[in-house]
Amino acid sequence: MSDSRAANPLLQPWNTPYDLPPFVDVKPAHFAPAFEVAMAEHLAELDAIASNATAPDFANTVQAFDEAGRLYTRIAHLFSNLTSSETSPELQSVEMALAPRIAAHENAIYMHAGIFERLATLHAKRDALGLDAEQHRLLERKHLEFVRAGARLSNDDRARYAQLTETLATLSTQFAQNVLADEAAFALPLVGDADLAGLPASVRAAARAAAAERGLPEGSHVITLSPSIAEPFMTFSTRRDLRETIWRARVARGAQAGAHDNRAIAAQIVALRQQQASMHGFATYAAFKLDDSMARTPEAVNDLLMRAWRPALEKADADRQRLTQMAVELGEPTPIAAWDWRYLAERVRQTRYDLDDAELKPYFSLDNMIAAMFDCANRLFGLQFIERQGVALYHPDARLWEVHDRAGRQIGTFIGDNFARQTKRGGAWMSVFQSQSGIGGGTLPIVINNNNFAKAERTLLSFDDVRTLFHEFGHGLHGLLSNVRYEGLAGTQVLRDFVELPSQIFENWAEEPEVLRRHARHVETGEPIPLALLDKLKRARQFDQAWASIQYVGPALIDMALHALPNGTPVDLAAFEAEQCAKLGVPADIGQRHYLPHFQHLFAGAGYAAGYYVYMWAEVLDADGYDAFVEQGDPFDAATAQRLHRYIYSSGNSLEPGAAYRAFRGREPKVEPMLAKRGLIDIGEAAAVGA
Repeated sequence: MSDSRAANPLLQPWNTPYDLPPFVDVKPAHFAPAFEVAMAEHLAELDAIASNATAPDFANTVQAFDEAGRLYTRIAHLFSNLTSSETSPELQSVEMALAPRIAAHENAIYMHAGIFERLATLHAKRDALGLDAEQHRLLERKHLEFVRAGARLSNDDRARYAQLTETLATLSTQFAQNVLADEAAFALPLVGDADLAGLPASVRAAARAAAAERGLPEGSHVITLSPSIAEPFMTFSTRRDLRETIWRARVARGAQAGAHDNRAIAAQIVALRQQQASMHGFATYAAFKLDDSMARTPEAVNDLLMRAWRPALEKADADRQRLTQMAVELGEPTPIAAWDWRYLAERVRQTRYDLDDAELKPYFSLDNMIAAMFDCANRLFGLQFIERQGVALYHPDARLWEVHDRAGRQIGTFIGDNFARQTKRGGAWMSVFQSQSGIGGGTLPIVINNNNFAKAERTLLSFDDVRTLFHEFGHGLHGLLSNVRYEGLAGTQVLRDFVELPSQIFENWAEEPEVLRRHARHVETGEPIPLALLDKLKRARQFDQAWASIQYVGPALIDMALHALPNGTPVDLAAFEAEQCAKLGVPADIGQRHYLPHFQHLFAGAGYAAGYYVYMWAEVLDADGYDAFVEQGDPFDAATAQRLHRYIYSSGNSLEPGAAYRAFRGREPKVEPMLAKRGLIDIGEAAAVGA
């Protein structure tokens, strides 16, 4: 063993609890040399598979490929998680340097001519090989991954395609870092009672915590661009000028001239994606991307989105009238603006439903809601979560739980990292440090959930925050309950418009009265949430859903339009977005959840490009799927939960997703429950269609 290898903790056996990375010992400088060693070993393993003199079969080719590159994979998982959850200037510099190198390695894997030749040989006779269903699925998926990565291209085109992907990796990394830089640099100080006017105690506490994180004097308050603090501020602050400041700062991320301007970067990404699609023989990137999805075509996506868009616009007109009337009563200016909507909607909700978010929050402490989601996982799937203290992790905010099944066997490790900070990207997401597999003794999954809640002495959540917590935990369960043989099919490695089903269906249990009565307890008194308050919450469930639908569907439609541009179509990002907003009729007083210069779903990687629609596609499945429990009259019905476990949460990508859903539900999904849940059609209409 070389001295350099012996000195690099990433290249040593990870003799740590739960197979965790050696967080304490790892420095940014360790990654580049570790990747070089791991990449070389991975390619040597692939070369050995390709040069095997024995005729290709499943074991020596498909399974061998699935098992190759374990060292590279574990380093890549750690690197990806740290650059997202706990970055630094040093790590960002390494990330920029390694982005094209990692992309080049991925190209070397999926354009390996010898491996692809063996896979193609097996794929051509796959139905005659005597494979079981999971083996057949793995062969098909790996062959398709090679094809979609350019393995069938000519030598010259493969080299050109490889260069495109390496350039895209660098651009996507820069895009994400620019958004983080804009978010981290912004802080709106609140000085005196006038600036704090209207803010409940929970928001004031979050603003104090944000100031303390920035090293400001005790008693200072700042509002950051993290949604967990910015959105409550825009909901409660009576200072219209400050609400406007926050709204404009959020919109402006990535769209200001200077070092962090993402507009040209995003336009270049779109142009390179157009070239990629053309090289695969597709007219547009959207057509290429959706060819490997449940939706299959841009037309199917646009049809679904428009079924929600049109009624949402109509219902927003009625909501606007109510909000305008409220503005007049409060002496606020009219017509209302985008920075008024949340504030006025909260006032209307208080008046119409006698429901105040500030009244709700004391019942939704973070610790109690974590206990609630664990309890639901136990009642549905028999899981036990046992927290372990004193385990070295990458940040003090992160917490670790052992996960055990009904028989007491450990099936995985769960890490929760729930607080916003300057070194962490915005949003909420699930990832893994290690995937589940069942070959060679198997590996247990190490799953992490990231949220960006505002940290306080006692962190209180809005009900939207509670849904986010349950949503990400649904993804986490998808990783933890995975039970397949081959790592390439494990957990969340499913089609993009199926991956949101396990997360979104789990949100439903956050709204179950019996769950809330058990766990939503007042942070001061410990008293359960009153039934009267639960009733108000239920009656207000569909309030302002037109606004929420427009905020989401608008960006999803613009994503599809942007990626439906033919190869060679230049894009002026600002002009294109303005043109699409005008074409769709996006209301200026509602706006969008994401604007293109900071739309990380689209440009910080390709995962959700031409794919932001997937949340609504999965919402169709989740609303229809949860009705299976409703029809049984029990949100924890054992037989229904068993099917959900088997076909949705534990099967990974071993089943075609449409077949998996039919096996769970017993039929094809219906779109009407989703539209009814959003209040875009009435429940009677949905019931009539479902009858």
